[in-house]
Amino acid sequence: MAGCGSDSAPPPTAPPAADLPSVEVSTVLDGLDHPWDVVTAADGTLLTGERGGRFVALLPTGERRELRADLGDLFARGETGLMGLALVESAQGRKLFSCQGFQDGGQNDVRVVSWTIDPQWTELIRTGTVIDGFPSTSGRHGGCRILPIGNDLLIGTGDSAQPTVSQDPESLGGKVLRVDAETGLPTAGNPYGDSPVYTLGHRNVQGLAVRPGTDEVYSVEHGPTVDDEVNLLEPGANYGWKPDRDPSTYDESVPMTDPDRVPGAVGAVWSSGPSTIATASGTFLDGPQWGAWNGALAIGALKGKRVVLLRLSPNGHTVDAETTVPELDDTVGRIRTVVTQPDGSLLVTTDNGGGDDRILRVRPR
Repeated sequence: MAGCGSDSAPPPTAPPAADLPSVEVSTVLDGLDHPWDVVTAADGTLLTGERGGRFVALLPTGERRELRADLGDLFARGETGLMGLALVESAQGRKLFSCQGFQDGGQNDVRVVSWTIDPQWTELIRTGTVIDGFPSTSGRHGGCRILPIGNDLLIGTGDSAQPTVSQDPESLGGKVLRVDAETGLPTAGNPYGDSPVYTLGHRNVQGLAVRPGTDEVYSVEHGPTVDDEVNLLEPGANYGWKPDRDPSTYDESVPMTDPDRVPGAVGAVWSSGPSTIATASGTFLDGPQWGAWNGALAIGALKGKRVVLLRLSPNGHTVDAETTVPELDDTVGRIRTVVTQPDGSLLVTTDNGGGDDRILRVRPR
């Protein structure tokens, strides 16, 4: 599974930054198995979902609770299962969106499902399917991250390891989609008219983040054996993944961004270079306690077993500085998700399997 998190030797870490504050790392929740994402409610409750199909909450009282939820149609195989989460709260209650594999008889896809959460944090009640039809085969390259923006959802999807999907405007795989959160319909003004497709030519998008103080949205995605990428999303842009020199073969020897075969392909803001680290999430540091790195993009790495920090240029198109969080360099294993919290700390989910995974809190000293 090239570029999808296998544990061959990762490239060396970036040199520590002298101006990066030291951090303390504490365990918030343990005894988990592949917790893919974590969200925080206004009352302080943390909710995570395990890829194999379980929702676990940590209440502000410290009580740990497994929530009832109907996941009988979950497709959990390989990299696919219960994946990205997004929590939206209003006077009407709590709504959760989950990105997950689905199977029912002969039908198999990846989709976004909506749920309500009861006030006592005991049960999730499924309220519908927001959007479905993301391609799925073996469970490889399922994506899938959800980012709420206003009344919309941005959704990063994977190419399902099929050669023509990413460049096919009729397929929802290998794309970033933008839809209305209530109806699942394409957002008005989407670049392809009545299509939910917002950008295309992606391989396996597993991170989406908005840069604070701007409307700039960045995707984080897995490369094959080279060039994990961070991309600045532009409506209608094509990011150049085209593994179909032979349309019957998934050819991962092609460049991650291929301007020769995809004229006008948009180059990456950042690339991992000659070896992948399996970049699986992205969030922006947001708090003065991060000093000169406040506003940097933080990236969780599976194979790299680290959190990479990128200080972007003012125009957002290049990287001015790169480092890692030394306290997390190969100390907690594979890192799936990093999420900035209201107090400026980071929540980090590990992805090692075996029931020993954790949610960690990382805060500057």
